[in-house]
Amino acid sequence: MRDVVQKIIETEGEAKLVVEAAVAEAEGILSQAREKARDLVEKARQEVLVETEKIVEDSIKAAEREKQIRLADASARIESEIQLDAAVRELAVEGIVGCVCRRP
Repeated sequence: MRDVVQKIIETEGEAKLVVEAAVAEAEGILSQAREKARDLVEKARQEVLVETEKIVEDSIKAAEREKQIRLADASARIESEIQLDAAVRELAVEGIVGCVCRRP
């Protein structure tokens, strides 16, 4: 009987060591999984940042093109609507230069 009890105690001790080893291995696997997840999140974040910067850059370029088109259209429309003879144009230029140079 004593041998049986001794075997049970030994088996429980071995089982405890197996459980502790399994827990340690599980913690290691979990730690690796968390690290890999952090790496994946960071990589995804960097990819999104690059894509966002590209979208913003493309949008700025498109807005600049649109601005140039609108300025050209407005300039052409103004030139077609306003016809100044040489004398009026000279007075306008002198007035503008006077304002810019702060001449009365």
